[in-house]
Amino acid sequence: MRCLSCPLAALAAALAALAVPGCRAEPGPPTLTWYVNPDNGGQARLAARCEAEAGGRYRLRVEELPRDASQQREQLVRRLAARDASIDLMSLDLPFVPELAAAGFLRPFTPEEAAPLAEGTLEAPLASARWQGRLHAAPFTANAQLLWYRRSVAARAGIDPEAGPLTWDALVEAAERTGTTVQVQARRYEGYMVWISALVASGGGTVLEEAGAGRGARPAIDSPAGREAARIIRRLAGSPAADPALSTSDEESARAGFMGPRGGFMVNWSYVHGAALEAVAAGTLDPARLADVGWARYPRAAPGLPSRPPLGGIHLAIGAFGRHPALAVEAVRCLTSARSQAAYMIDARNPAARDAVYDDPAVRRAFPMADLVRESIREAAPRPLTPYYPDVSAAVVRSFHPPAEVEPERTPAAADRLVADVLQDRVLL
Repeated sequence: MRCLSCPLAALAAALAALAVPGCRAEPGPPTLTWYVNPDNGGQARLAARCEAEAGGRYRLRVEELPRDASQQREQLVRRLAARDASIDLMSLDLPFVPELAAAGFLRPFTPEEAAPLAEGTLEAPLASARWQGRLHAAPFTANAQLLWYRRSVAARAGIDPEAGPLTWDALVEAAERTGTTVQVQARRYEGYMVWISALVASGGGTVLEEAGAGRGARPAIDSPAGREAARIIRRLAGSPAADPALSTSDEESARAGFMGPRGGFMVNWSYVHGAALEAVAAGTLDPARLADVGWARYPRAAPGLPSRPPLGGIHLAIGAFGRHPALAVEAVRCLTSARSQAAYMIDARNPAARDAVYDDPAVRRAFPMADLVRESIREAAPRPLTPYYPDVSAAVVRSFHPPAEVEPERTPAAADRLVADVLQDRVLL
């Protein structure tokens, strides 16, 4: 049975009978449960602070979801389809908001509730939190990938990444000249979709046209931008600048390769800087190696076009079946305030969604690349905002994997056909 790929509204109807009747009221203030993605404990510490500031109006309990984003979605979908009232708040990866909102699993914010949540929030993450004109989630963190490079390697290659975005071709050539690698994420998983989508967007294209139309969306990778994206992937995959384990690479393996003896360049999220600081503090990374790390804007797909870094982050949403929606809104306001986002950015090294946070002196000390991160988020490209995102992502990744077999004249067209077949239920993934 293909439960996780069928329309969620139908799944909800199928599982609603399994819902557990409401339990007896507990003594004391209501307890709100917040399902979070794993981090360093920062969300739990933030929850404790907001609970204390609530003055006894609610308790806020944190429950951790699986580490893998797809498994997080799977657990939430199954429970929300069964109308689980214990899900008061949830941390959601950006691409999953349209799917859960279209299925009626998220409680949208009223215009009055939405106004303070949107005020001062960067537009790219804010746009990804809306569905059908309504705010269904509150941006909590935002992110965009950067180009990370070893300063010594860039000097040997005769390039200055900070002088302006490099093209992917220039990046690969620099790594080839210096005998180093360009680390990316290309395992058959969501991180590879992040790279493919960013390459297409950086070429001026899109994965889906009219993504919000659901099954009526039109696959659009078979375009000049999509074929250029495929060429770049094949170019790196066939180069000595590729990691030998390219087809199984993810964020952590890319970070390890970048910090290793052949490390030269990498695209990755900003958490890698905090991870390097922790490794230095633990004595597992030479401080000189960290000092050699620089950062710059995400690479261009073509010389005449601006790069479109991939957009990431976490939104906070309220479950549609929770027993205390008003208190949940209050908790979301506290958790996503500028003060909370600044504290979390320093604590967990996850960039904020609110613009003003990047001007906080404490944030700027913790994030020396704060201005670049904010600029990159402002100009980032989201993955397709469609209720059928998991199917679309799986179809694209399957078509483009393994990277060494990608063919510019064949792969984008094959991806479009598979996406169309999946959207029309002609193919089951």
